[in-house]
Amino acid sequence: MTIRNLDALFRPRSVALIGATLRPHSVGATVLANLSAGAFAGQLYLVNPKYATLAGQPCYARVGALPAPPDLAVLCTPAPTIPGLIAELGAAGTRAAIVLTSGFEGPEDSAGGAMRQAILDSARPHLLRILGPNCVGLIASGIGLNASFALGTARQGKLAFATQSGALATAVLDWSRSRQIGFSHFISLGNSADVDAADVLDYLASDAETQAILLYVEAIRHGAKFMSAARAAARNKPVLIVKGGRSAQAARAAASHTGAMAGADDVYDAAIRRAGMLRVDSTEGLFDAVEMLARMRGLRGERLAILTNGGGAGVMATDALADAGGTLTRLSDQTLARLDAVLPATWPRANPVDIIGDAPVERYLQAYAILCEASEVDAVLMIHAPTAIVPAAEIAAELVSAPSGGKPLLTAWLGADAVQQARRLCQHAGVPTFDAPERAVRGFLQACDYHRNQQLLMRTPPADGTYTPDKDRVRTIIGNALRAGRALLTEPEAKSVLAAYGVPVVATRTAASVDEAVDQATRIGYPVALKILSPDITHKSAAGGVALDLADAAAVRSAGSAMLERIWQQAPEARVEGFTVQPMVRHGDGFELIVGAATDPVFGPVLLFGHGGVNTERIGDHAVALPPLDALLAQDLVSRTRIGRLLEGWHGHSGVDGDGLLQVLVQISRLVCDIPEISELDINPLLASATGVIALDARIAVKVAASGTRPRLAIQPYPEALEECVEQEGRTVVLRPVRPADEAAYQAYFRQLTPEDIHARYFCTFREPVHSQLARLTQIDYTREMAFIATTTDACGQTSILGEVRAVADPDNVQAEFGIAVRSDCKGQGLGKLLLEKMIRYARAKGIGALVGCTMSHNQPMLTLARACGFTASAAAGGDGVILHLALGEDDAAAPA
Repeated sequence: MTIRNLDALFRPRSVALIGATLRPHSVGATVLANLSAGAFAGQLYLVNPKYATLAGQPCYARVGALPAPPDLAVLCTPAPTIPGLIAELGAAGTRAAIVLTSGFEGPEDSAGGAMRQAILDSARPHLLRILGPNCVGLIASGIGLNASFALGTARQGKLAFATQSGALATAVLDWSRSRQIGFSHFISLGNSADVDAADVLDYLASDAETQAILLYVEAIRHGAKFMSAARAAARNKPVLIVKGGRSAQAARAAASHTGAMAGADDVYDAAIRRAGMLRVDSTEGLFDAVEMLARMRGLRGERLAILTNGGGAGVMATDALADAGGTLTRLSDQTLARLDAVLPATWPRANPVDIIGDAPVERYLQAYAILCEASEVDAVLMIHAPTAIVPAAEIAAELVSAPSGGKPLLTAWLGADAVQQARRLCQHAGVPTFDAPERAVRGFLQACDYHRNQQLLMRTPPADGTYTPDKDRVRTIIGNALRAGRALLTEPEAKSVLAAYGVPVVATRTAASVDEAVDQATRIGYPVALKILSPDITHKSAAGGVALDLADAAAVRSAGSAMLERIWQQAPEARVEGFTVQPMVRHGDGFELIVGAATDPVFGPVLLFGHGGVNTERIGDHAVALPPLDALLAQDLVSRTRIGRLLEGWHGHSGVDGDGLLQVLVQISRLVCDIPEISELDINPLLASATGVIALDARIAVKVAASGTRPRLAIQPYPEALEECVEQEGRTVVLRPVRPADEAAYQAYFRQLTPEDIHARYFCTFREPVHSQLARLTQIDYTREMAFIATTTDACGQTSILGEVRAVADPDNVQAEFGIAVRSDCKGQGLGKLLLEKMIRYARAKGIGALVGCTMSHNQPMLTLARACGFTASAAAGGDGVILHLALGEDDAAAPA
């Protein structure tokens, strides 16, 4: 359940306070005071059997005595009374409740957990939504509702703030009032027994009163639900998040380096990044960042130029930028020459551009114009220290109105009274302004992070390769291991799994004895690597179970015998099945990398890339991402590591095979998405060089796949199983879900639609949709939206789209709104019926209650198609539209009149 009945929570027409009282310092008295002091225009009911009247209002003895069921109930009675009250309210018709009471904490088998479940059981039959328990309440400023026990209320504004911490809620509320920051909604989530951060994101994403969403979270319980809501919200408006609990946790016992290194905070970082949100470190940083994003427009890159009248301030900004890994742009010779012409001879001829303390307004404007026109500059930070030469306000007034060439301007006005008016002028003009160089740099880098995350959310990846993995082979290997009671594949099995997914692996042979190892080495050719083969030894190097660069048979015999002796002494209980022998691969100019996968308890499978080798955990150079990956996401993963900066080559050193490396990452992503039995995976080392990449060692842990209704993956991958081929009009047509790489094909598809057909499908006219529009059509969340396209492929492998059908479900799966179009030159060939019938089958299988759509009364082909597929048609209210409706499930409501 997500947004169903949340209107009753956030926009109620009537509110009942259960447990109202005037007892000083009580929750009930505080909530009553807040409800009474606000501008809420709806009906307020008070319930408490101890009073006949309260604060001059009637007070009812019980819920059943209320004159009408309230939309929203606020409960602050003792914990044991809450389940019964929820059941009574639900039966009366109330659809939302705020439970302020505590006492519901603890695991499910504890007393608090059992009572929490009792609340949900009482609410479920009535679809009553619960905020809390153990929360501070909520404030909906737009309707003047303060249903909380916070001290005071929030100013009205365009920010929505939701927090899992009650203490933080009251502190931020007090802090925001002193800084005149306003909110559309202020929400304390409490224990989130029902309404959680994902539900709030879904609701606020389409709330017209909210321009940006701010979150404080300490834990997410449902990773897939959160990611789906977060990605949808982040496409509509900025979503900023503070994640509590950043401290490193002790590495858990794991069968792989990846399992030990992929800490929970790294995974949250990856999830936030993948969702297109921005993570900040503190609540103060949260509000700084939202002001920055609201004011700074048009950021297209991360190269910053600093313009200052004080060298020291410029150095401080440069240090802050360097410490945070930002990019101080290197000014070109042409830009330097232009600056030479307008600046004193003593200026330092570098970035930061110090225009000297005696600079008049004209010097500011000239230098600023040159920086804005420089192709190597993406944004300008102006830092001003007050002087007696010219008032800061005069500089501000001219700068904010000067042409910028579309490049963002940030300002830092140092000082207090002397620069107050300058700051106000910048704020009024929508220019981000700060009181210190370091804060300005932090704000700029936050904007860069957000811009980068939004680009990843919207960028179009290249088409996937044509490699088809051998899934049956992988399932057989893993099935055999599980039936044998093994949780770890042998090295040869692990490499066989990788090879089945197109990952290059070094040839590996097994030997049951030292003599057989010598024989295998002779056949392979020297030098060779020799490794112990044991299901009980996870890290072979640490156990002395690896010998490298063995030059002849004597060396293999000696190394094998010594290896057995060490293992018997160090781990006498370990089962030794023999050895593996492989040709020695010279590292040369190559890099030892690690590619891995582990399973996070919240977000499911996660992928890891970084510096490999025996010291990979000690070096700690790695980055984490959520699958599925495409080539662009894989490149982003590589770029977030230190070793990633070396892989492109430097100073005469050739780079590695970048395409081969990215393909390995994409294929490993595909492997863990396809095979739920894989719990951990390491390729360490993955040797990467200019000639290619090859897995030298591999480790895969497996377990029986868990059953349940909750999605295993936080982001649903492309649903390959929904592809089908049909023979139609003498050609093969593929009906399949849309995927991000279809953007170019969509562009061509729109060119082949007539303006009339575009208007009939989209109720507007356009000829060349821009990238952002195409990205929304092709980069869909398969969890809550589906688009099937009918395609053909020509002899050159070029894909053409013949038609599409799309359905977007509400978050509760009650109904999905559909639309369909067939290319103008392909009409009358039965494509529309093929597509619509496929969507009906899909929606029914997914449990969607009904398909609904809208068309015009004169669109007879659409009406004929809809009726042929079982839809009913009824006139839309107030217009020439027709509503199409198809009930799909037993619980579906009757078709609209």
